[in-house]
Amino acid sequence: MRRRNAWILHAVLIAAVTIIAFPILFAVVKATQTRVDVLSPSLIPGTQFFENVRNVFLNANLLVFMRNSFIAAIAVTVGKTTLSLMAGMALVYFRFPFKRVIFGLILLTLMIPIQVLVVPLFDIVSLQPPESLEAWWRWLSRPDRILFQPAEYGFGWANTYAALIVPFLASATGTFLFRQHFMAIPSSLADAARIDGATPWQFLRRILVPMSWNTIGALAVIEFVYVWNQYLWPKVIIRREELQVVQVGLNLIIGTGEGVEWGYVMAGATLSLVPPLLVFMLLQEQFMRGFALSDSK
Repeated sequence: MRRRNAWILHAVLIAAVTIIAFPILFAVVKATQTRVDVLSPSLIPGTQFFENVRNVFLNANLLVFMRNSFIAAIAVTVGKTTLSLMAGMALVYFRFPFKRVIFGLILLTLMIPIQVLVVPLFDIVSLQPPESLEAWWRWLSRPDRILFQPAEYGFGWANTYAALIVPFLASATGTFLFRQHFMAIPSSLADAARIDGATPWQFLRRILVPMSWNTIGALAVIEFVYVWNQYLWPKVIIRREELQVVQVGLNLIIGTGEGVEWGYVMAGATLSLVPPLLVFMLLQEQFMRGFALSDSK
């Protein structure tokens, strides 16, 4: 009876994994087929994979798109993890007025969908900055203009890497994750470090960071995959094709009208999965332990 139940369980699990993995398997198989076969219902692997890969690299600028995504993903991951680490430390080990209110406001930002922020963020990032400090001061000295024309000036970062990186350096999720992790660390460690004369920076670098590698790894995996898969914001703020990211680049490969090279598209989609997969494989242990620690709190 137990053996029969085990077979049923395994059959259900195999069916579930097959259904979940089917889109990836479909893309991989189609990436190996010729231009004629890729439009057919056939799911038999072909021999054109390396030819499709060569063409998508040489003719569709996939390498440029992947380079841009890699730069943005690494910069955001490092910056966001560092800032979240420092913010979590401040919320746990420092005393300052309205600390609970500030933490509540940070959590409140989790409820704001990114689609709501796109238009005001676009204005702030794309509008040009004032010509001089005098013009900036004239704008600040008029509260009515700030109230009714808050988007008169911006940073002028449209079509730059800064537009892809800077708006995403702050993370309420990361701050919450590190705050919860630091609250589980005995406060006697902070007291001992303070008695020994350690500065806050030394306490962070020598005690908190070595005790937080699992949380750092878990957050790094999440943020890298999040930035790598971004589509809406790069599509809005980046107009130069040589600065576009891989997800928008795949859409550019598809293009419009007839004659879409679906073999190239499927090869590009398959290759775009490789960097996030490698990051997950490298940090898999920290990722699993980080969430195991979070669940135990």
